Amino acid sequence: MSDGGPEESGGAVGLPSRRRRPTTMSQWDPTARLSYWAFHANRRPAYMRFAYLQLGSDEAAEEAVDAAFDAIMGEWLRMLHMDRLDAYAWTVLKQRLVERQHRRHPWQPHRPEPMDISAFEAALKEARTDQYEVLADTIRFYSAVSRLVERQRDAVLLRYGLQCSPGEAAAVMGVDEATVRSYLGQAHRRLARLLDTSAEAADPALDADADPAESAES
Repeated sequence: MSDGGPEESGGAVGLPSRRRRPTTMSQWDPTARLSYWAFHANRRPAYMRFAYLQLGSDEAAEEAVDAAFDAIMGEWLRMLHMDRLDAYAWTVLKQRLVERQHRRHPWQPHRPEPMDISAFEAALKEARTDQYEVLADTIRFYSAVSRLVERQRDAVLLRYGLQCSPGEAAAVMGVDEATVRSYLGQAHRRLARLLDTSAEAADPALDADADPAESAES
């Protein structure tokens, strides 16, 4: 396996070293520079939209994405030898989102949640005409999505929040399309259970009936 490449199973990926002094871009060969800026142009729009879903403001999203690309630039020459370059970059972005969220709410344990659920709300409106019922269902869906395990939540937000195809979501996350489809299938089953349960009275044992396989993923 190439140096520093993430594992196929979606395991932890080593983040950029803060000790090693990166090679400045002026010292890169032209091919490396072109490949970095092509990656930047291709991924930045999706990164910005995803960061906005997590942070809820353009300013915070731009700051987190810029910090992620600064880190990626510092590691780019090493990343070019990785088997899963996109997966590494995705991990860097997620870490910068964690750091940005922590700075905003340092007293709270970090758990990124979607801030803009207009796509979900629009989908619900297609099926229902009662605005109060739509609002209630939107809040329930928002709460349920926030309780998915991280990889499932990422796949759902990319697929339905950002309207990415499974293939596009896979490219952004740096995994196979089949893996994204698996995450979505797991998320659908989990959401169906959560939404069905949340329609009833609040139950402190809400997750007690989770599948063992899904619990293991958490």
